Amino acid sequence: MGNLFCIKDKVVIITGGAGILGRGIGEYLAEQGAKIVILDRDEKAGAALVEEIKTKGGEASFLATDVLNKEVLEKNREDILAKYGRIDVLLNAAGGNMPGATIGPDQTIFDLQADAFRKVVDLNLVGTVLPTQVFLKPMVDQKVGCVVNFSSMSAFRPLSRVAGYSAAKAAISNFTKYTATEVAKKFGEGIRINAIAPGFFLTQQNRALLTNPDGTYTERGQDVIRQTPFGRMGRPEELFGTIHYLISDASAFVTGTVAVVDGGFECYAM
Repeated sequence: MGNLFCIKDKVVIITGGAGILGRGIGEYLAEQGAKIVILDRDEKAGAALVEEIKTKGGEASFLATDVLNKEVLEKNREDILAKYGRIDVLLNAAGGNMPGATIGPDQTIFDLQADAFRKVVDLNLVGTVLPTQVFLKPMVDQKVGCVVNFSSMSAFRPLSRVAGYSAAKAAISNFTKYTATEVAKKFGEGIRINAIAPGFFLTQQNRALLTNPDGTYTERGQDVIRQTPFGRMGRPEELFGTIHYLISDASAFVTGTVAVVDGGFECYAM
């Protein structure tokens, strides 16, 4: 049967690939022999990551993108297919939040800004839907491929403050299940759509919210630790194994699932 976890030479696209989580995932998958395509708005960070991967003997490319612009994504697809001839995996890691889509401790629902809410939903949800539409097409033509979306703890338990982000991530979990059924029914069992739901990992987006400048936890950070049975934040490398599994033949009968990697946060009641 061979190595079910072998991903050597798979062409893997990572949107938001220059971010903290995307960066680590890209480096790891390159070490496993995958050909990595980093898509991000940050050209400097993306180019630096590609050079780092190549220095370690891996294969990687960078393309500037906009996950909300279908024409740009289609040009990315054209360039990727011209270079590699196929697309095997899409990791929809692009996303983010903004202050106007949150409700602070001294605010109420009436302070939520509709425009900001819409932008956060667009970035996270539409920024997953459009890349899926664009990069799924070659997979359908090949009759094989995997998509892994990025959900969140806030999809299971609507966390205080992050109203827009929580709504978008809940929708991503739903979209994952919908798309898994849609593509399997119409294009066969070779196309699998899953999601990963990370617990709390320190990223550029949440570091200031969860930690103080001296590295100690803020009140919100302490709340997270209190509700995490493992008693700590996650480390980026603790996502790698689950993603590796989801994009390999080891998960050949797995589709429409949201894999939780959270130190027990989601299952902890009190």
